[in-house]
Amino acid sequence: MKAVQQDMTSGSPMKIILSFTLPIFLGNVFQQFYNMADAVIVGKFVGTGALAAVGSTGTIMFLIYGFVVGMTAGFTVLTAQKFGAGDMETMRKTVAGAAILSLIIGIILTAAFMIFMRPWLVLMNTPEDIFNDAYSYIMIISAGILAQMLYNLLASILRALGNSRVPLYFLILSALLNVVLDLVLIIVFHMGTAGAAVATVISQGVSGLLCLVYIVKAVPVLRMKREDWHPAGALLKTQLRIGVPMALQYSITAIGTMMVQSALNILGSTLVAAFTAASKIEQVVTQAYVAMGTTMATYGAQNMGAGDISRIRKGFRSCTILGVIYSVAATALVMTVGKYMTYLFVSEDVALIMDSVDIYLKCVGIFFVPLAVVNIYRNGIQGLGYGLLPMMAGVAELAGRGIVAVIAAGQRSYTGVCLASPAAWVLAGALLLGMYYYVVNIGLKKIFRGGSPES
Repeated sequence: MKAVQQDMTSGSPMKIILSFTLPIFLGNVFQQFYNMADAVIVGKFVGTGALAAVGSTGTIMFLIYGFVVGMTAGFTVLTAQKFGAGDMETMRKTVAGAAILSLIIGIILTAAFMIFMRPWLVLMNTPEDIFNDAYSYIMIISAGILAQMLYNLLASILRALGNSRVPLYFLILSALLNVVLDLVLIIVFHMGTAGAAVATVISQGVSGLLCLVYIVKAVPVLRMKREDWHPAGALLKTQLRIGVPMALQYSITAIGTMMVQSALNILGSTLVAAFTAASKIEQVVTQAYVAMGTTMATYGAQNMGAGDISRIRKGFRSCTILGVIYSVAATALVMTVGKYMTYLFVSEDVALIMDSVDIYLKCVGIFFVPLAVVNIYRNGIQGLGYGLLPMMAGVAELAGRGIVAVIAAGQRSYTGVCLASPAAWVLAGALLLGMYYYVVNIGLKKIFRGGSPES
């Protein structure tokens, strides 16, 4: 397979962003298939209770996934900047630094999640009838954090070099493997939710190993020398300065969703199952926004390395237009036919659950434009080397979700729970637009005069 790198510092920003975003979008959709396959097969072959068990851990899954994705993406921002500047020697050192930091933090995360998982589930009001299934599922997922870390780090490195297609290919293969393993472990070996988790971890590990083999065999610019594995302390410090806030930003968002999950759990396992099915549908549709954010992080980083402020502005404008167009189409989709995807997840109480799914999808669907803004501008600003500013948008998300979730819990309102995320998107989106104005009109000019981000 021929190695592909893409220089995003020249050519039409709209064309580059669209061509880079599409493979990431498809890859993210297939990554969602890991969890969706678990939900579909568990719901169909084990039961609604087991589906609710998997769903009740969704926010913890999001915390793990978000922290890993945010951290690995943050560690490779500097990789994209050095690639854009043509400094391949330093670029390889940033790759080594990202690998070292990811391994250390991955081990710490694995231990922490596995030690504190049981009291965590108790704190989240996990219903007693699904507690054991939920615990076994999320413990296995936690044990496989390093498998997640491997794929996401290597995929982030390839994307930093402008290659968004190869991670997609390997993710498709591993998603298909996950479906096969789900069927075998759940139907043949009767492993229930634990079987779904094992299938997910194995599949993630395979996708990571495939990326590693590809890099070794087909990406000469990433062939590491012994001296590359001794990155300077300044590089590691910069990677931590960007990566840790990005990871924490995702974590802050996840804490908000946990508050939503806690409010939801009070309403019983049937509504948990409905919320789970609806959120899975939403997550597939909204992966386009995640892809746009990933694209803007790489685009911003490479053009930051090239020192082209005007081109950075054009990129943000082009991606925003794409985001609005997609949002209109996505809103129409989820508000009309989205609820019928409920049949994928459940075979009992379908009518009751479908009505609740429809409520959720209509609540979130009309707020997709703010969600597009959040992803595009947060990740784009992070790609420019800013870590703390976007994290403050995460705090705004937490405030929005938390306040609405608390009110919804007090009122025992399912609709209120469904409106928690839209409140977060509106608050964070407004804040990020203000941050973007500051960064491109003041911050970048200061940096190119010899300053530093957030100094």
